[in-house]
Amino acid sequence: MPIQTDAELEQLFDLDTIAVVGCSTTPGKAAHDVPKYMQARGYEIVPVNPFADEILGERAYDSLDEVDREVDIVDVFRPSEEVPGIVDDVLERDDVEALWLQLGIADDEAAARAEKAGLLVVQNKCIKVEHSRLRG
Repeated sequence: MPIQTDAELEQLFDLDTIAVVGCSTTPGKAAHDVPKYMQARGYEIVPVNPFADEILGERAYDSLDEVDREVDIVDVFRPSEEVPGIVDDVLERDDVEALWLQLGIADDEAAARAEKAGLLVVQNKCIKVEHSRLRG
């Protein structure tokens, strides 16, 4: 089952490092402003965007498999049809604890594969909205 309760969501906010797949260089876009919000609250942001060298003052990686740092949460700002491939990349790593699919992004089959592999999964929710609601 995907994470449903506030208590389950709350656990995720104790994790530190968030790889943001589809992180944007453009202020005003959710894929820029949401990671900026999380960074301002002490989370380490690892941008994943093949078209950028740096985002939010952090080195941007071309793909998740190129990230050479520990990652706790993979936060996805890509279309739902890209989720299965992203889950493949996540499952290649042994450090990821949670997969977070942003508002409007969901793939039940891919999410089920991630959960079966032991990951916590959130679909169709905004990490910024949930963080500000639960941790103010």
